[in-house]
Parts: sequence; structure tokens; C-alpha cells
Amino acid sequence: MTATIDSLAPHDVRARLDSGRAILVDIREAGKFARLHIAGARSQPLSGWEQAHLGIDPAADVIFTCRSGVRTAGARDRLAARASGEAFDLEGGADTWKKAGLPVATEASAPLEIMRQVQIAAGTFLLIGALLGTFVTPAWFGLSAFVGAGLLFAEISGFCGMARLPMLAPWNRRTAP
Repeated sequence: MTATIDSLAPHDVRARLDSGRAILVDIREAGKFARLHIAGARSQPLSGWEQAHLGIDPAADVIFTCRSGVRTAGARDRLAARASGEAFDLEGGADTWKKAGLPVATEASAPLEIMRQVQIAAGTFLLIGALLGTFVTPAWFGLSAFVGAGLLFAEISGFCGMARLPMLAPWNRRTAP
């Protein structure tokens, strides 16, 4: 039997968590979870969902969350298939939770997510290529074209070579505690 997932408001989620009858599962990737998450949430990235062993007591309600609620809403069928008891999602995700004045855990020293770093770098290269192409020589438009082609290739193939570079940066390598 596949569970259905209903949405809960932040204060309703808080009440269930405080009563001890629910567990909160954040489905974002580890980097995003590290920067900001709801205090007490458990990290279980959606990318490894099918292989993961959730280890959740079937008698407990499971409440899924992400940052804005969009990822959770888009994965409802996958999430419901793995829930053995009652399942819910946090309406509006961690953003709504934070706006409600409820506790979040943040780590400002955690690096930006890899894809944000890629977007910042790609945007910078596109802007530099456009500015240099306009004010120096039109040959610089080639830089913007090259980056644009790389982004198109990444979307079509699923492989982003530009994402591999930030993964090697020292600030993105976590040392074991």
C-alpha cells in the first residue's frame, strides 16, 4: 500500500515533532542541508532515495521537507512509495518554517552548493565575454558562446564538466571530524 502525502503548516509540524510521534526528513543534497536546515531534521538526499535505508519506525509519522517545498511536491510519488506509515510534507519547506520564527540550524562556513558556484562562474564568464566583446574586440563574444554551449551540453547530456572543477577546490572538501 502506498501512502498519500498531505501538507502540514510549520506549527503543525512542530507540534508533531515536539510530541515525539514524527520524524522530519530533509530530501535536499548534503551541501544544501549543511548551509541551512530545520533543527533536528535528518538528511536523506533524494538522489540516493531508492538505495537508502530510512530506518524510520513505521509507527512514526514521517514529514518530508526541502528548502521551498517545490522539490518535495515534485517527488511526492517517490516519497510516498517509501513511507510505511503516515506521511506528510512541510508546506513551503524550510523557508516557511524560518518565516514562522521556528528554529533552523545554519552553518555560514559551509560552502555554497556546487551548482550555485557553477551558475556564479558561468554568469561571470558570460558577462565578461559580452563586455569585452562590446568594448574591446568582438572576438571576446566567443567566450560567451563557449560557456553557453557548455551549459547547453550539460543540460542535454547530464554531464557538467564545469561542476567538476569546484568539487576540487579546497573549500569544497570537507575533512572528517
